[in-house]
Amino acid sequence: MRLLHTADWHLGRLFHNLSLLDDQRDALNQLIRIIDTEAVDAVLVAGDIYDRSVPSAAAVTLLDEVLGELCEQRGLPVIMISGNHDGAERLGFGARHLRQAGLHILSDLTACDQAVTLSIGGVELDVFGIPYADPEHVRSQFAVDVRDFDSAHRYLVERITARRHAGRPTVLMSHCFVDGGLASDSERPLTLGGVESVSWEPMQHFDYVALGHLHGPQYRGGQHIRYSGSLLKYSFSEASQRKSVTLVDIDERGVTHIEQIPLLPSREVRVLEGELKALITQGRIDANADDYLLVRLTDRHAILDPMGKLREVYSNVLHLEKPGMLEARGQQRLNRERLQFSALDMFSDFYAQASGEEMSEEQIQAMRELITCLSRDQPSRDQDQL
Repeated sequence: MRLLHTADWHLGRLFHNLSLLDDQRDALNQLIRIIDTEAVDAVLVAGDIYDRSVPSAAAVTLLDEVLGELCEQRGLPVIMISGNHDGAERLGFGARHLRQAGLHILSDLTACDQAVTLSIGGVELDVFGIPYADPEHVRSQFAVDVRDFDSAHRYLVERITARRHAGRPTVLMSHCFVDGGLASDSERPLTLGGVESVSWEPMQHFDYVALGHLHGPQYRGGQHIRYSGSLLKYSFSEASQRKSVTLVDIDERGVTHIEQIPLLPSREVRVLEGELKALITQGRIDANADDYLLVRLTDRHAILDPMGKLREVYSNVLHLEKPGMLEARGQQRLNRERLQFSALDMFSDFYAQASGEEMSEEQIQAMRELITCLSRDQPSRDQDQL
């Protein structure tokens, strides 16, 4: 039996106020092609299907289209759990009726110890799912004394372990932050000011553990306890990550093979660094000029409308940083004489960009005298403030 493990689709996500729905549709079409090419038998989606608990109509429509392709057109079983971004009740609406179509939505925490049994190719496999739940929810649902995420998760895993069928391989799905995992900026913290991680040790005896929440593909404690990673890059901190889905082959004895299959986005997320003039020159010949970009300008002088100039060649510059200017200003504060010259240079650049011509010698001299006068007066104002 071949499983495809994926997670963290975040359908409806905005990236710096830009909709990623078309990019998500493209990535999901790619996922479907992988399913066809690799002869996948069942799909596991480990939470954060939507980006918000109340998803947009367009996000719901996209999910409906994808599930129609998988369950209706291909007859594949799909098992999904709710994540911390999902509204568990909304995601689970109609779950009992959808099972007949092969869609298993595991969002009811009290049913986490009830297995979905798959029988494919002569192999029977039990899949258990732990939807995202904070310790307070676990306490209220089961009337147990759990104080943190780790003890709550451990309790749920023990409930599942007690219901395992000894003669079948077993897969556990969970949406959680496993201790030691590598996080990124786009993951919403599970708690504020508390310990949100869970131990991997209680999960090690399952044949495979399909995790969701962390966006970078990785494993903890063993190759079989694994995050597939998110569908796309959802922050610039993920720029160096390579997104993928995970193929898992299982027979009656357990896992026989695990393989990551890369997902190639229609637009990359990149960080560019350099001076404005060089970046504009590069952009004119960049074959991927519509990628989503964070730009760090190293210019040490003021620039009029750098974002507008960059977007003439890079249409999707989403964030601009100016470390060169910050460094220059820091040095200027340490050296008042240097401040005079830097201020003149900055004004000269501003004048040239605003008027389209260079300052005359008379104008330069007049501005130099004005800056000198202001600089002479500065110590007395600083002293007054003291």
